[in-house]
Amino acid sequence: MNASTLADQYFALWNETDADRRTELIEQNWTADATFVDPSFEVTGRDDLNKLIGAAQQMFPGLAFHRIGEIDEHHTFLRWTWHLKADGQDPVAGGTDIVVLDGDRISQLIGFHDFAPAH
Repeated sequence: MNASTLADQYFALWNETDADRRTELIEQNWTADATFVDPSFEVTGRDDLNKLIGAAQQMFPGLAFHRIGEIDEHHTFLRWTWHLKADGQDPVAGGTDIVVLDGDRISQLIGFHDFAPAH
């Protein structure tokens, strides 16, 4: 799988509201013991990742994640930038993710917020 396809599936995962479909996307694209960590959340494993995404969608109803710009890639690492926004609106949050691959699956994602709403 190439980096662009993996990134597309990553953002589709974060925007997918059906938990069963998210499970399929996670199983296809994440290792069983994958970790996700950003300034707000830290989870390990596919089930907890699915729960995290569902919770994030409840926190930000009507908003979707969009990749911004190109994907940087070297060795087993990817980096991309994203915005969280409603269609036709300015983004409410944005960040950069560093992805560690194990084969063609994500084994670790480390996220940084470039800007985010105050909680």
